[in-house]
Amino acid sequence: MNNLPRLWQGIPGIERTPGGRLYITWFSGGECEPQPANTILLTTSDDDGRTFAEPSVAALPRPDGGRTFDPTLWIDPRGRLWLIFNRANPATAEHDVHARICDQPDAPQPVWSAEFRVGYDAPVSFRMNKPTVLATGEWLMPVTHAQVVTHDWFAHDSQLQGVGLSTDEGRSWMLHGAVVAPPKALENMLVELRDGRVWMLTRTGAGVLWESYSTDRGRTWSPGAPTTIANPVEPWSGSRFFIRRLASGNLLLINHYRFTGRSHLTAQLSTDEGRTWNDGLLLDERANVSYPDAVEAADGLIWAVYDRDRCGAAEILLATFREADVLAGKPVSAETRLKQVVSKLRETAA
Repeated sequence: MNNLPRLWQGIPGIERTPGGRLYITWFSGGECEPQPANTILLTTSDDDGRTFAEPSVAALPRPDGGRTFDPTLWIDPRGRLWLIFNRANPATAEHDVHARICDQPDAPQPVWSAEFRVGYDAPVSFRMNKPTVLATGEWLMPVTHAQVVTHDWFAHDSQLQGVGLSTDEGRSWMLHGAVVAPPKALENMLVELRDGRVWMLTRTGAGVLWESYSTDRGRTWSPGAPTTIANPVEPWSGSRFFIRRLASGNLLLINHYRFTGRSHLTAQLSTDEGRTWNDGLLLDERANVSYPDAVEAADGLIWAVYDRDRCGAAEILLATFREADVLAGKPVSAETRLKQVVSKLRETAA
């Protein structure tokens, strides 16, 4: 792994190929984050997550102090696997989205493209979560951006929520939307509703997720407004969540529920387009569990990753479950696995 010292790790993403290979990414490097040494890692499993390959470096920081961070994995409609991530350098005021693509992720020896910039016309742009393909075939990438030059790691109170829109299968992206949310809002996510609207949810420091809607496929957005979906506040100013439409048509939300801080990571279902959510399946009740990402396989099994105790045990964890488990509020399917360790740096008290 290029002898990368790992003193901490976290912020994972996951994909599963049609052939059944699992890809999981996260980042590490330096003493914590954000730091110039932050480096993106990638691992795979060909035995349904029972074992994982030694993590490899997928994107290095630059010698001038520019870190790489917040990776996500996404398989596009052409079957290509995208590794999308951010770069930031306060000294040069660089804050951009980048990517690499693997055309054949099920190949015995997958080949990745060189890194390229996903260009957005803003001094600051970064993303955390997977793109969404609309019924029209257009691609939307959730993007947090700012129209100010900053020599900090983030633009903080100047950050706006929007989307990158691609009408040419990812060859080019146009930035749309400037939704205002409470200070330090970021890490928005998207879902297309049955009535054709696109629903944006955003992490905030206000104790609840905020929302906005687009009726023109992401080009313009309604003013930001609070939802009733709770999310941790201090000392993190919120926490990443995950939302996606399942093959059944129901919506899956993975979020902190009935929590104390970043605890009680729970998978919940909505059968009414997000107006209400069930109590769901508790994935991990422990403290300092956060940053879920997930994917539903063709057979309906849901694969989710998250982190725990980034600077202590520094665990990357995997959960598998079905929609039936979330509906029942407890494991009822034979494939349910909870709290499985993908990678761990050290032993600590639970």
